Amino acid sequence: MRFIIAVIDSKSRSASGDEMAAIDEFNDKLQSNGHWIIACGIDDPEKAVVLDNRNDVGFVAEGPLHSTDEFMAGFWLIHAENIEEAKALAAEGSKACNRKVEVRPILGG
Repeated sequence: MRFIIAVIDSKSRSASGDEMAAIDEFNDKLQSNGHWIIACGIDDPEKAVVLDNRNDVGFVAEGPLHSTDEFMAGFWLIHAENIEEAKALAAEGSKACNRKVEVRPILGG
């Protein structure tokens, strides 16, 4: 099964050198044990653009869909046998990046 582990951050976006090293180590572990699909960080929500072109409406709004203090700042896409294994990996990822995370199954995954 495939899962997304979303990293939840706040406006501070301050990752220390130790956190970056722990994230690199976690990434290496995911790659070496076959759980890795991809991981990346995501830019600030203020740089988002929301588009809605259903029925050719052509709606475009600069900025995030939702204004909150917390937002998805990055993610891991992983392979895991089941939700329990995904939750265990998510807990390791949370510790590595020193952030809250959310884990969800990928549909059809």
